[in-house]
Amino acid sequence: MSKSLDSDSSSSAPAVHIIYTEKPQEEEPETYHIRTLTAVLGSEDAAKEALLYSYKSAASGFSAKLTPEQVAQISTNQDYYNLRSLL
Repeated sequence: MSKSLDSDSSSSAPAVHIIYTEKPQEEEPETYHIRTLTAVLGSEDAAKEALLYSYKSAASGFSAKLTPEQVAQISTNQDYYNLRSLL
């Protein structure tokens, strides 16, 4: 499992990132993705607002608008494989 972090840490503005994760076994992927984001963003409403797309078929993961600090926090989660910035 490769863990790489591609992020522009010079800006604190949210940017779009794709977070690849383990495929959840006990819950729907979107529910898992929202729960993962809620832990970083502090509320389910903020997680739902940041979540852009839940990947469920070809890959397991999601895209979301995150600040560099949020990217650093989510990258410590052992269930993620890889994180890519789209900018």
